[in-house]
Amino acid sequence: MALGCAGAAMAQQQALNQQEISAQLTQQGYTEIHDLTFEDGVWSAKARSGNGESVKLRVDPITGQAYPNKQVSPMSESDIRSALSVQGYTDVHGVDFDHGIWTVKAKSPAGAKVSLKVDAQSGRIIGTN
Repeated sequence: MALGCAGAAMAQQQALNQQEISAQLTQQGYTEIHDLTFEDGVWSAKARSGNGESVKLRVDPITGQAYPNKQVSPMSESDIRSALSVQGYTDVHGVDFDHGIWTVKAKSPAGAKVSLKVDAQSGRIIGTN
């Protein structure tokens, strides 16, 4: 039992290296990652989010989870347009990221004009009017 606990404790102490952190940030939708340094017990970096914002990040050294200094979307405007196109929406315009969600104007698969609220993490439609 003591060996099992010691192994778990060692696994908890295994920090990600600079290349692994960079890969984690890319997987989370960040681009143009630079100034990646380890300070005050966490990784820090500058990057661009999916919605094009320039952000400063603090990154958990164990999990690679990024904590941006401002609200961002991992999905880009192109990602949102693509996700809606696959679902049959056309004439997609007025795409805007605000308060953590994307707002979009489009024509529904039936041809009706709609205003959509889209989840910034998954591209899933969370509201229409």
